[in-house]
Amino acid sequence: MIKSRRQKLGAVALFVILTLGAVVILFPVAWMLSTALKSAPEVAQYPPKLLPERPMFQNFAVAWQKAPFTQYTVNTLIIVVFTIAGNVLSNSLVAYAFAKINFRGREFLFKVILATMMIPAFVTLVPTYVIFSKLHWVNTYLPLIVPTFCGNAFHIFMMRQFYRTIPNELLEAAKVDGAGHFYIWSRLVLPLVKPVLATVALISFKGAWSDFQGPLLYLSEPAKYTLQLGLQVFKGEGYTEWNYLMAVSFLSMIPVVLLFFCFQNYFIEGMNISGSIK
Repeated sequence: MIKSRRQKLGAVALFVILTLGAVVILFPVAWMLSTALKSAPEVAQYPPKLLPERPMFQNFAVAWQKAPFTQYTVNTLIIVVFTIAGNVLSNSLVAYAFAKINFRGREFLFKVILATMMIPAFVTLVPTYVIFSKLHWVNTYLPLIVPTFCGNAFHIFMMRQFYRTIPNELLEAAKVDGAGHFYIWSRLVLPLVKPVLATVALISFKGAWSDFQGPLLYLSEPAKYTLQLGLQVFKGEGYTEWNYLMAVSFLSMIPVVLLFFCFQNYFIEGMNISGSIK
């Protein structure tokens, strides 16, 4: 009886903690939506109010027409598609090599790749920009796309750990039938690791969709701007149109949220690198 009461109290406490955590996480989103539905005087009102007196849903349409956001969305999607393709292809190939191919220096090279994760991104910022400038890639999408085809240390590590759960006997049987490594990787391994592929794709989508620093550095022509750069149109020297800024920001957040909810099972399973292939 005492044990059952303790379990109920524990369940209630856990529910309360999770509810409070959800409120803390969702409050900024609620404030963003509230600001997007306010008029300019309401945004500047002090003390601020969470709920607008009269929701102005037309703010979304007005804000979208303030700049060519449709073109910015298309530009962003171009970068996103190539980023996902580059990350999935390069990282899955490299991870397969480190997980299933025995070659001299494999463990050392893998440790070197993991060591690159400790290098702060700002350390390589200037040298990378100089290289792309010498290649005449500035003001193109190439600096934002090409590096994704060169692998990512975290993605390689995550996919390698997932690949290692695949029984070697399955691959050896394919080799006996005359299959090569590329055939095994593309026809046998990839169908078994869909969760981790979906995880890498989702992380890549989120990173490319919300990237601000990369486009800011390499894109100077307004016609090539991405969504994140386009949001700066609402920021003036002495005044920011917060209601319109929040409106477009809320709209740009929707695809990320929808994709996560649609593929959350794959994402959770893909992040479980200690899991096994059944």
